Amino acid sequence: MTRFETSHIDDAHVVLGKLTSPHGVKGWLKVYAYTSPMDSILDYPEWWVRQGESLTRMAVVQGRRQGKGLVVQLKGVDDRTAAEALAQTDILLPKDALPVLSGDEYYWHELEGLTVFTQSGERLGQVSYLFETGANDVMVVRGDNDAIDKRERLLPFLPDDVIVDISLDDGRMVVNWDPEF
Repeated sequence: MTRFETSHIDDAHVVLGKLTSPHGVKGWLKVYAYTSPMDSILDYPEWWVRQGESLTRMAVVQGRRQGKGLVVQLKGVDDRTAAEALAQTDILLPKDALPVLSGDEYYWHELEGLTVFTQSGERLGQVSYLFETGANDVMVVRGDNDAIDKRERLLPFLPDDVIVDISLDDGRMVVNWDPEF
């Protein structure tokens, strides 16, 4: 299984990153990408930028790596003042614009909300979110009212080791995990 990181925003969109601050005086913006690899966010020619409750469709004119991050030029954003107006806004993409993955690959937003069970059928809770650690990705599973307890568990996302089965259609995941751990 391969991990493709995105964050869930609503039923139609995912957050791919954030426009953080202006870069220079010609309207370029710094980008913090949630994608992996980070520069794959530049593969999408149009982004939806969320300012408050408003979504604006914007064309990506060009983008590139800049130091340890990314910068981008968006159509219609031609000076620093226009770039400042977009600082700290989310970059979204309609889910149907994401590439189709093979059967053993999942976007993180698809895993969030799945109900997690042990191989013996004990309900541990639901996947709240995932994060990277360097060694492997980690799922945060929070106990709910129907779980064996209300504990929060950190489970390594290790396919064929910890992760036994994922059924997006059924909204469930089976793990090889001791609930006492």
